[in-house]
Amino acid sequence: MDKIELLSPAGDLERLKVTLLYGADAVYIGGQKYSLRANATNFSIEEIKEGCDFAHKLNKKVYLTLNIVFHNEDMDGVEEYIKEVVDAGIDAFIVSDPFIISHIKTNYPNVEVHLSTQNSTSNYTAVEYFKEEGIDRVVLARELSKNEIKEIIDKTKVDIEVFIHGAMCTCFSGRCALSNYVTNRDANRGGCSQVCRFAFETDEEKKFTMATKDLNMATHIKDLIEIGVKSLKVEGRMRSLYYLATVIGTYRELIDLIYEDKLTEEKFNELEYRLSRVANREVSTHYFMKEADETDQYYTGRQEISNQDYLGQVINYDKESNLIKIYERNYFELGDEIEVFTPNGDVINFNLEKLYDEDKNEIDVARHPDNIYYLYLDSDVEIPEYSMIRLIKKRAE
Repeated sequence: MDKIELLSPAGDLERLKVTLLYGADAVYIGGQKYSLRANATNFSIEEIKEGCDFAHKLNKKVYLTLNIVFHNEDMDGVEEYIKEVVDAGIDAFIVSDPFIISHIKTNYPNVEVHLSTQNSTSNYTAVEYFKEEGIDRVVLARELSKNEIKEIIDKTKVDIEVFIHGAMCTCFSGRCALSNYVTNRDANRGGCSQVCRFAFETDEEKKFTMATKDLNMATHIKDLIEIGVKSLKVEGRMRSLYYLATVIGTYRELIDLIYEDKLTEEKFNELEYRLSRVANREVSTHYFMKEADETDQYYTGRQEISNQDYLGQVINYDKESNLIKIYERNYFELGDEIEVFTPNGDVINFNLEKLYDEDKNEIDVARHPDNIYYLYLDSDVEIPEYSMIRLIKKRAE
């Protein structure tokens, strides 16, 4: 039995590399045209080729989103663009437009076509229809239950992809008109202004919001494996490197432990806690076990408080001097209990005893984000580039 795919977002080339190194089996990216995340950095053709080359050396895959709602003016040059992307080495397109599906399957039969969640596919008859049109995989609507997903898989035998983590749409994906109506930015053509997260004035003292809580399906990964889901998708092409490294690394560990039948309650709680510390919104499983209701949304009194767990990104580790060179993100000081985690899955927990500034002068505290610092750590474990450092516990006062 093939292991279920872990699919990560990547908003730029560095994020692509990080998520693949931290355990994603594939990444989905946006090009500089026809992508729904217009505010992400996105990939030039040259970067798509470099990303595909990097992924293929690791025996992993890259999917490109081509999933806007196409208007007449969007059709100019799209066929030429598709050819450029295919030539760059892309493994699959994520699409929603019928013409785009037909064009790719007719001209590039060796490239997979995945039906985007923007199509809001939510029943087995629709999946059968797109199967006949040549679709290789369907990314289901987010608004389906476990039993509905299982029925679709059982009746169609089509590869199914579902979201497991990240932000949720208040409206059905691909059906939102709020952004366009309120801000004149079309959510279905890459311009979503996230109106559903605005705090609206009311006659009451409190402001009103219709925002959904984030999705976290960690407790149901085994269920998704058992019902035959092909791919588990994480949302967030605009998320930070730390967020992606933590979320992808955590789900990688969780999936592997499930397949090895080694997942204990204690270990699961540790992984769940790790996921809870990397985001600042409450989470829910939404529609998976029941109809979503008011407990899955914010209305009033919503707070998003960021923690300062992320201390820095490793640039390199010199074993001769036992110094880790880092790019700092948050304040820390001598005596803090901190943790280094690596793309290889290694975790090193230690109390910080020595700290140096960029000129290697000994100091007591790292105060300034974006500066270079050196941490002393005597370790036999390899600490490669893109390892991350997070706070476990502040030093005792």
